[in-house]
Amino acid sequence: MNDDLEPEQDLAEQILLLLREQPDGCSEYELIQQLKARHSTHIPHLPLIDKLVLFRTHFLVFNALYRLRDRLWGECSHHLQISPLCVQLQPYVPGTSGITTGDPLRDYYLDMTNLRDTDEAEVERLLASFWSRMRGDQVGDRSGDWDPEQKRAALELFELDSEPGLDMAAIKRRYRQLVSIHHPDRGGSTTRIQSINLAMEILQRHYR
Repeated sequence: MNDDLEPEQDLAEQILLLLREQPDGCSEYELIQQLKARHSTHIPHLPLIDKLVLFRTHFLVFNALYRLRDRLWGECSHHLQISPLCVQLQPYVPGTSGITTGDPLRDYYLDMTNLRDTDEAEVERLLASFWSRMRGDQVGDRSGDWDPEQKRAALELFELDSEPGLDMAAIKRRYRQLVSIHHPDRGGSTTRIQSINLAMEILQRHYR
């Protein structure tokens, strides 16, 4: 289904609509891509390669998720699992799925001043954390399998399309370009290089 989301809908309502279509849940990255594909006007429609775009998109989505979780619990209709790797509507179970008091993540994402006041250094740290999660726990996994979401995220960071003609030679050329652009000696940052290296590691496993 590729229908546009209603522009007057709140982001939380748009997310609820998408999650109802996916009872098994989805990752944060997949949810963002679906919002973009359905032309949501509530998130930036720009590549996640830009660290400020990545942070703003992530924050807006998680703000909506925590608002939605509070609402669904108040309505006694669902519990909402919130994780970068799995966002899922779950059955409402009184006494077991309630909102945890003193939840620091909920408090952080519901405070919109954090969206306004987070500086570039903090965004760099969050970016490195995002790519570490995308890398996951599969280092040393002998099966050699990586989640497709990791592959898509890495390709987006490299601004490459997953097309039949894409090969390791093209990926390496793009990798060298990105390293040259973002190297600390040229005004880049160590955390950005780390993100590029982690994405390259993911793509090497997919295209080796």
